[in-house]
Amino acid sequence: MSELQLLRAEHAPAVLAFESANRAYFATTISDRGDAYFEEFTARFDALLAEQEAGVCAFYVLVAEDGSVLGRFNLYDIGEEHTADLGYRVAQRVAGQGLATSTVKELCRLAATRHALRTLRAATSHDNIASQKVLAKSGFTPVGPADPSDIGGKQGTWYQRDV
Repeated sequence: MSELQLLRAEHAPAVLAFESANRAYFATTISDRGDAYFEEFTARFDALLAEQEAGVCAFYVLVAEDGSVLGRFNLYDIGEEHTADLGYRVAQRVAGQGLATSTVKELCRLAATRHALRTLRAATSHDNIASQKVLAKSGFTPVGPADPSDIGGKQGTWYQRDV
């Protein structure tokens, strides 16, 4: 059993292990975070917690029973218009099992109930078929092209869902 938890300071070691273990896998569909991300992980993690505390983002981790992180699910750029952008990634070892879809659906519920959001957007590249399927199964519909700067220099599409 896994649990979606709001990101906390004590998640740092598990998040770093998740990002490190899945780095090559993630790089096959999304842009690599780069060496600086790992070298400056503590400062970057602390900055995420500060953004979350300020209310401009809400970061979640999907935590397995053993405490390991199975995925990251983030609401960022939370706006005064009750909107936010959604980003997510799941570990290679659980990919294709429906975990991303069920967790995105759960986060959509939390976006409305916990964060008072009305609309979520997510961008994915044309090459990332798995992410496109997750978004479609989670009630998102295509709304237009994504700028390559929004998705690591790749061509893609913005999706949107009212929550």
